[in-house]
Amino acid sequence: MNDDENGGGISTFSQNYRCYPVSFIEKSHLEKGDKIIMPPSALDRLAYLQIDYPMLFELTNPSSSKITHCGVLEFVADEGMIYLPYWMMENMLLQEGDIVHIKNASLSKGTYVKLQPHTMDFLDVSNPKAILETTLRNYSCLTTGDTIMVAYNNKKFYINIVETKPSSAISIIETDCEVDFAPPLDYKEPEKKPQPVKRAAPPEVDEDPAKKVPKFSPFSGFSRRLDGKTAAQTQSSPSTSTPVKQNTTGGTDVSSSSDSSSRRHAGKLVFGSNTDRPSNGKQKEAAVSKERQEDSTQKAEVKFAAFTGKKYSLKD
Repeated sequence: MNDDENGGGISTFSQNYRCYPVSFIEKSHLEKGDKIIMPPSALDRLAYLQIDYPMLFELTNPSSSKITHCGVLEFVADEGMIYLPYWMMENMLLQEGDIVHIKNASLSKGTYVKLQPHTMDFLDVSNPKAILETTLRNYSCLTTGDTIMVAYNNKKFYINIVETKPSSAISIIETDCEVDFAPPLDYKEPEKKPQPVKRAAPPEVDEDPAKKVPKFSPFSGFSRRLDGKTAAQTQSSPSTSTPVKQNTTGGTDVSSSSDSSSRRHAGKLVFGSNTDRPSNGKQKEAAVSKERQEDSTQKAEVKFAAFTGKKYSLKD
């Protein structure tokens, strides 16, 4: 045992022990926390020292320089030995009978801790927060970089201590500590399905006008007159145009291209040839001669009269 004297009193406890798992003394329930079993001589020395309570210790593996912190439950171990939870020996890379250095420590109360489960199974538990609160009551302190064990429903869940505040080692005895979770070690982000690349539509290329299919266009035909000519020919033909002459008096005369003798009276439709119409006297004479001819023709015709024959009797 190496004790350091400070003034009139001894304030530091420092000792090397051989370590063994708590199952050697049939105290397997200690696996659910961070309490260790020390020999009675350690209690005598600690009682004599001026140390802070509750008693907390720093454990160091000399061969690997691995460090952690723990509390003490009893002083009933054999002299020269201490008993540790098996998960703590695994965390410290210790084997049965290895030497471990132990000394007393003073830790500040924790305000924040970040935990990271090893597997996603822990998140499937109905109420992981309540399980952690119950489990951590068996712990005295937490150290950044440690891996603690949480037992629940006949299963063991291992959880990494990712971060602690206000220091790398904190006391969690009678303190309100905020707990945060990091994604489990076996967590995999869901694969994002690649979205199909939308290709831009190719620019429209002007087709050869000769290859274009003519589109249907209603009422796109052409008209014809009764004389066989189209309306376009009628409009463009100079022979059918009607010249407009201005009178010296300021009026306008409309005349056709035909001879002046073929003029007709306005407001009347005349069917027939373009010869001159007979005058009024000649019209009357022609009408009278025509009537006379009709009367003579009617007299010459034999009209049928019923029962107009001769009479005959039986005496004749």
